[in-house]
Amino acid sequence: MAAVVGKMSSDVLRYDPIKGSDAATTKHLDRIPNRNNGLNFKTSIPQQPITEIRQPYVPKDGDPLLDAGTARATIAASKESPNGTPGWAETHQHQTVVQQHTDYWDFDKDGIIWPQDTYIGCRQWGWAPPLCAFVVLVIHLNLSYPTVPGYLPDPFFRIYLDKMYKDKHGSDSMTYDNEGRFKPQNFEDIFAKYDRGKKGGLSFGDLLDFWKGQRMVFDFFGWTASILEWVATYLLLWPDDGIMRKEDIRMVYDGSIFQKKADEYQRKQRVMRNLRQSSTSPSLVQSVQKHL
Repeated sequence: MAAVVGKMSSDVLRYDPIKGSDAATTKHLDRIPNRNNGLNFKTSIPQQPITEIRQPYVPKDGDPLLDAGTARATIAASKESPNGTPGWAETHQHQTVVQQHTDYWDFDKDGIIWPQDTYIGCRQWGWAPPLCAFVVLVIHLNLSYPTVPGYLPDPFFRIYLDKMYKDKHGSDSMTYDNEGRFKPQNFEDIFAKYDRGKKGGLSFGDLLDFWKGQRMVFDFFGWTASILEWVATYLLLWPDDGIMRKEDIRMVYDGSIFQKKADEYQRKQRVMRNLRQSSTSPSLVQSVQKHL
């Protein structure tokens, strides 16, 4: 035993940072346990502090999320929801996760999203007309052409869901892969790296850290698209305590939360109309509106 340990030590010591390592060194280096997580490989090194600050997601024994590094074509899987969104995942097995993300705006289910579809969908969340118009302008001017069936731009700036995967951009979490699948490892990494205090979600400050941490060099389009997407997500969820919950963000990725938010807004509107029609005092109406 002592001879084996001695051999391993001498092999490791033979490593030359200029010339690299020989086969024996490489063979034994991957057996050195990580002082942080007990694995047989390292996820961080003190010589590069950023690797210790932003630790990746490492599955624990008994975690229900299996093979986190394998992309899922039809479910947005996480540690808490390894089978995706109940009810939603089962009825969308014909779509990739990135197609599911945009399915809310395809009202007639013909696989095409018109600018007016995007406008109506955002209005159904209660967003103001100028904001909805801005969203339509940004999305359809930039994301229509990559999805068109041919080479000529679409004159109506429509988005075609069959090629939605071509709208992927850089400087984001990389949770969608280049074919529109969902990568659980990358999704979990968002919270492992940027959820300060392990509160189960992201604050707006965490989002800014995420945005800065994920930026790629000279990717101006990706930088802009990423921050606009996350600001829109924050406006949609609008958490009372300022913390966007992990499960809500996961449901944004697979699109299952969009209709839910539209239904919530319609319910609030009905309650407010009923209160006004019943001659309820303005102060009570304002109080109810604040808590809805």
